[in-house]
Amino acid sequence: MTLKASAKRKSARPAKGSLSGPLLTRLHSSFEMNEADRARFNAITHSDLNELALSHELKAKDDGHFSHRVTTKGITNQKSAGLCWLHASLNLLRPKVIKKLGLENFEFSTAYLQFWDLLEKGNRYLEGVITLRQADPLDRTWKILNQGIAGDGGWWGYAKTLIEKYGLVPASVMPETRNNKDTRIMSKVLAELLRSKAAEILREHGKGSKETALRRIKEGAMKDVYRFLALNLGKPPAEFEWRHEKEKKGNVTAKAKNGVKQDRLTAWKKYTPQSFFKETIGLELSDYYCLFHAPDRPFDKHYVFDEQYGTIGTDEMNFVNLEIEPIKKICLKAILSDEPIPFGVDMGIDQSTKHGLMEHKLFDYESLFGIEIELSKPERKRLCAQRAGHMMAIIGTDLRKGVPQKWLIENSWGDEEGQKGLWTLFDSWFDEHVDHVIVHKKNIPAKTLKIFTKKPTRLPIWYWD
Repeated sequence: MTLKASAKRKSARPAKGSLSGPLLTRLHSSFEMNEADRARFNAITHSDLNELALSHELKAKDDGHFSHRVTTKGITNQKSAGLCWLHASLNLLRPKVIKKLGLENFEFSTAYLQFWDLLEKGNRYLEGVITLRQADPLDRTWKILNQGIAGDGGWWGYAKTLIEKYGLVPASVMPETRNNKDTRIMSKVLAELLRSKAAEILREHGKGSKETALRRIKEGAMKDVYRFLALNLGKPPAEFEWRHEKEKKGNVTAKAKNGVKQDRLTAWKKYTPQSFFKETIGLELSDYYCLFHAPDRPFDKHYVFDEQYGTIGTDEMNFVNLEIEPIKKICLKAILSDEPIPFGVDMGIDQSTKHGLMEHKLFDYESLFGIEIELSKPERKRLCAQRAGHMMAIIGTDLRKGVPQKWLIENSWGDEEGQKGLWTLFDSWFDEHVDHVIVHKKNIPAKTLKIFTKKPTRLPIWYWD
């Protein structure tokens, strides 16, 4: 650089918006640590921030009581797998099996549905590669397709489709495996396998081969995917035999054999996964609808996503967008009719796993740091600061003068988290952080159901991300 050029550069004005010298000087002089700040500094630098910021006042509001509670038993545990959506969806159905068969407890096999979910996701991915084989690598749909291949994530629509197509089996028929409950390595290897097959398809396309040749590669790839999943999760049964113990009622005097009351043990019965679902559940899952609260979109409108991440050729992912108060009224009606509600939330804001609490402003960071933080739900949506990354089930509410004060939540993190597996969700948190709910049509007003019949507005696949 010449001296002239150097001088010119030194005299140039700072770039617009940069942290210039004068601005840095003003920032530096704006803060002078006083005695209160030193106390804050000492506490902050040696403590867990959430424990320091936890609002004792809000925590004290939770008395542990609920005026209305859905009849259910037991807590499931997804462990180190991102299968909250499966657990939440199955926790809608689990109480119905327990009640119908008179069981003390019951769990469905998540490994069974996980197998089919990953097989369907693998098929969708390879089909997407064939369909978009001529796409520019910078194309956004292509980028989305190749991100998070065959991951754990999902929602109610995926679970509904899998159950309708493949049925259900008890946990004892296809038990959990190490990789069912800790999916990190399995998911990584599966993604590598699928990408290698995608590369093979693209190489063949580059040679000028017809689509039929690409599909032959895909079928061979799916055989490898099936083998891989079967070795990790087990081979799904086409049929099975099952028996169970009925719930103990009153004083049972029958003689026990090997610790089992003989009058409580049923005979062996043969099922297919589809017949087990029909006989033990017997519900039309299509009678359950998704209601969103997305304040960045017009309300009382029907929406549908352009693409799906899961099963090809099934019902599209659609919802009606409502204000939060109508959603809460619908949820209350469902709870009062003894119906659990799967729902999606942003679990990363204002919730304490240690205390099993979900309350708006539960952590008072403003007082702790002497700063101002104010974001509305529409603003968080606009700034990509909020997304439904977790699903659970609402199983109760606490009414005061007919108005919900808080909601009882069944999580899928085992009974050692929260309040023995349950969370208290205060109504203000519902307003701010609940994204969507799944409810039966009997609990939805006719005028809202009518919106589902209208032509939907299509949203790009990345909207949900």
